[in-house]
Amino acid sequence: MARYVLALDQGTTSSRAILFDQDGRIAAVAQQEFPQIYPQPGWVEHDPVAIWSSQLQVARDALENARARAADLAAIGITNQRETTLIWDRSTGQPIHNAIVWQCRRTAPLCDQLKAEGFDSEIRQRTGLVTDAYFSGTKVAWLLDQVPGARTRAEAGDLAFGTVDTFLLWRLSAGRLHATDVSNASRTMLFNIHTLDWDDAILARLHIPRALLPAVRPSSAVYGETEPTWLGGAIPLAGMAGDQQAATYGQTCFAPRMAKNTYGTGCFMLLNTGPTAVQSHHGLLTTIGWRVGDQPVVYALEGSVFVAGAAVQWLRDGLGIIRRSSDVEPLAAGVADSGGVYMVPAFVGLGAPYWDPYARGTVVGLTRGSTAAHLARATLESIAYQTRDVVDAMVADSGLELQALRADGGAAQNALLMQFQADMLGVPVEVPVVAETTALGAAYLAGQAVGFWTGEDELTAKWSLARRYEPCMPVDRREALFAGWRRAVARAQDWVA
Repeated sequence: MARYVLALDQGTTSSRAILFDQDGRIAAVAQQEFPQIYPQPGWVEHDPVAIWSSQLQVARDALENARARAADLAAIGITNQRETTLIWDRSTGQPIHNAIVWQCRRTAPLCDQLKAEGFDSEIRQRTGLVTDAYFSGTKVAWLLDQVPGARTRAEAGDLAFGTVDTFLLWRLSAGRLHATDVSNASRTMLFNIHTLDWDDAILARLHIPRALLPAVRPSSAVYGETEPTWLGGAIPLAGMAGDQQAATYGQTCFAPRMAKNTYGTGCFMLLNTGPTAVQSHHGLLTTIGWRVGDQPVVYALEGSVFVAGAAVQWLRDGLGIIRRSSDVEPLAAGVADSGGVYMVPAFVGLGAPYWDPYARGTVVGLTRGSTAAHLARATLESIAYQTRDVVDAMVADSGLELQALRADGGAAQNALLMQFQADMLGVPVEVPVVAETTALGAAYLAGQAVGFWTGEDELTAKWSLARRYEPCMPVDRREALFAGWRRAVARAQDWVA
């Protein structure tokens, strides 16, 4: 009798594997970081071999930590950093280039060209996305243009494209499965979210052959099985979703108008809009949330902030003012406020609602009395300010007045940040007992497909509150601070000529 579902959570800076039991509780976890590659300013890459090897190793480690075997697993669910783009040889499995990471800005000029042609309106209408280097489509075009012989091989059907979920599925199945789910497909800028198929007009404009693309499946469905040699047995591969959609599912935001925010490398807020694809007029994305089996697709509005936890990593790795990311909270708590300092972490441009690839990181308001503690606090506050930007846009688009925000991700454990977030939004912030909601969502999707869990009513009953942060900042103080943030953002925008 299977006891667990294994979630593979392949993130931007690390690969994790988590075993969940029938109660949705963590039975074992393993994590491994892997290198970031920065070939030029604004460019970000990953070694595909490092992605695969780290993910396989942590899967094995998690099983060992739980003293579990393949027979103990009901299914495997995969969740992943979205938009990161890989192309590999179908016969050898070898990538033709490093993975181009979602943060990479190398295709901003191509996006500018598409906008100048007016084709961005076609992309918005068909995909729900803005035309930005964030998404996979222009990254695929760049690889086909820049890697010698790639376009000819792609047209001949010799190459395969995938986001990280597809790459892992391919490797886990020893090349038998080339597929993605609707949530990841909706982030490529190549997928029509209304017809639920790859869009011929966009493929033609970017000169991307259909032969390169994976099949698109529901988020909760049995795709196939693992190659037995990887984990000691054939295990059903039964669920896939992009990390933010998976986190929304793990937070059990199943009803329209429920929202969550994930505080990770970036910061991503999703609002469930049910079976309706709500078009944004305020810089948000219309995206697919998930699809369970043959049920209707669930849509969402999303606000994507490119740099959140990554700004804390910069304090650690770039400036050396903290030794561990967790050190930022006690350092920031050493001062009562940021002393008028604002940090805009536009290291790779600004995402929602600004969509400015030419913005760059900026610190303003420094005085001779400014300290490392003020900068640390300003860095944490920047995460909350960016979330407020997104919430304001969601309210404008949907007419929703937010009642509460469910928070997850690593930084949701930072009490100072969560309290400031509640203050900045003026609504409570709720952190669940199981904070690993991204992996949990992937597990839930996979477990449902094989009958390990019965459905969403059972999963909703499993959600439990760990801590609720109530807003306590006076409104005039909140609005004055936020006005300062908007002034700081204006100074960071359109920096790169």
